[in-house]
Amino acid sequence: MSLNPPDRRYYTEAHRQFGDALARFVRAEIMPQVEAWEEAGEFPRELYRKAADVGLLGIGFPEEYGGTPADVFYHLVALEELTRAGSGGLIASLLSHGIGAPPILHFGGEALKRRVLPEILAGDKICALAITEPSGGSDVAGLLTSARRDGGDYVVNGSKMFITSGMRADYYTVAVRTGGPGAAGVSLLLIERDRPGFTRTPLAKMGWWASDTAALYFDNVRVPAANLIGAEGEGFRAIMSNFNMERLTMSAIACGFSRVCLDDALAWARERRTFGAPLIERQVIRHKLVDMQMRIEATRALLEDLAWRVQQGERPVAQLAMLKNFATQTMQFCADQAVQILGGAGFMRGTRPERIYREVKVMMIGGGTEEIMKDLAARQLGW
Repeated sequence: MSLNPPDRRYYTEAHRQFGDALARFVRAEIMPQVEAWEEAGEFPRELYRKAADVGLLGIGFPEEYGGTPADVFYHLVALEELTRAGSGGLIASLLSHGIGAPPILHFGGEALKRRVLPEILAGDKICALAITEPSGGSDVAGLLTSARRDGGDYVVNGSKMFITSGMRADYYTVAVRTGGPGAAGVSLLLIERDRPGFTRTPLAKMGWWASDTAALYFDNVRVPAANLIGAEGEGFRAIMSNFNMERLTMSAIACGFSRVCLDDALAWARERRTFGAPLIERQVIRHKLVDMQMRIEATRALLEDLAWRVQQGERPVAQLAMLKNFATQTMQFCADQAVQILGGAGFMRGTRPERIYREVKVMMIGGGTEEIMKDLAARQLGW
């Protein structure tokens, strides 16, 4: 495992041992099959159980629900290893519970948590988060999907768009409108996949091929009131709280993919010969590689600093928004440079830089667009 030099202050021997175990899992269970999964547009459901067995799915969740208490840096270690396979779609779907389950953990009632979290963390059930709608993406407070109380149930009508694990999930954490307009009217419901009136349609994408992405439709779907996550009107706060960790982890993924691009570009430059000499002897190529390394080093420093602050209980919203932009811009730069250095080989399907190049835009859009992140940061800074 190359993640942590011995003097890296944020990481312990336990972090390194976990990273080594996860590196073996990625080499044995993911890398030999990842290209076939990309072409197939899916990966085996059994991978969730294998990921649970190696301790991946339970990171940061309490032991009483089958999780493993862990600090924020375990997430960074895990994502560093997972990005080596070069498939953002696989990471997005395999870890979709990482955005779908925390609202249940932090806001749900005890009965609900005990009913669904152990199955999710064991890899037996898949969890997805459903917020985005066809009428608006990042405008969470303006969502239209409604949930009307009718006796002991809510009756849900509306639709969701671009939902990761949207086809295969068993549990959906769904943002609905139970009250009036604006943020105060937003709530969260847990909706099971087999509810009558709940249908799904798969979506084709530019990247993230191995990820199952879907549109969801709710036509008078009856959901027990016991499936309400938290109190009515508490959904917006839960969603905003969830976004902070999502943006941190997306930044870690972007940083990891940037490193993959550098590794593959460097290996190619050392092996490829042009006009009688290795490509790396060309000054222009060495400068490209240094520019990649420079951005990666800066991204990692900011990532680890903010991870430490989050670990201390801080909520550096502006800085996390800026980190998400900076990290995905680093990924964009490194993917572009890697494909350029690989030349024709970088344009061919089957290389990690080619796949990562196609996945840049979803990273710059998901979790809050670049433009909205800038505006959020400005408002948080009081500008």
